[in-house]
Amino acid sequence: MPDLSDPFLAILHLCDSLFPVGAFAYSDGLEAAAVLWMADHRRQDAEHSVEHLRAWMDVTLDETIGRLDGPAVWRAWHAFREERWDVIVALDEELTALRPSVAARRSSRAMGLRLLTTWSAMYPDPRLEAALAHARSGRLGPTLAVAFAGACACGGVGRRRSVEAFAYTRLAATVSAAMRLLPIGQAGAHGLLARALDRVPAVVDGIARRDAPPESFAPALDIAAMSQQYLHSRLFRS
Repeated sequence: MPDLSDPFLAILHLCDSLFPVGAFAYSDGLEAAAVLWMADHRRQDAEHSVEHLRAWMDVTLDETIGRLDGPAVWRAWHAFREERWDVIVALDEELTALRPSVAARRSSRAMGLRLLTTWSAMYPDPRLEAALAHARSGRLGPTLAVAFAGACACGGVGRRRSVEAFAYTRLAATVSAAMRLLPIGQAGAHGLLARALDRVPAVVDGIARRDAPPESFAPALDIAAMSQQYLHSRLFRS
């Protein structure tokens, strides 16, 4: 099997939308929010869409990534390097418990397991095999953030770069979903992505400085995620 001799290429591979984790099937509640945005305005155009999406991405970066998933990647990366399975399992359980939406919990686990299974098949590592064994026994989901941290740690990607890369994948997935849901063009959507990515280093600085357990308070995003299942018709699973 191939060897991960270049962490830079490894992280490009892991972050590519081609990588089969199934992220295209989930909007993390953005679809439900978009329905409300459309209903709130008589005239929904690109300008309104950009404003709403900018606010959504800010909360995603500052709260979901900055306070919940980012700290989990930060801590899980170190736990994978040290093979601290008690820490990894506890982090995974905490991430699941902090998500009130059933669909969000299921999607995180589904994508996490796909990531870990696929990455381990291509780049075998005893730590990844151990994580999969825990998953098969029911002790580990794994959630997407924990699985991503494991792939990065075992692939030689640095701790900080791992969190930055995870932030990129989640923000890019949001933009991808938005372009299918909102009247917003590629230039506008990617302009917002570039703006958000410019803020990622400062957010990761905060994660590293606090070195705190995951926490969550994003009620609007949580309500949107919980409302997704009640839409009359939908493009995304969450």
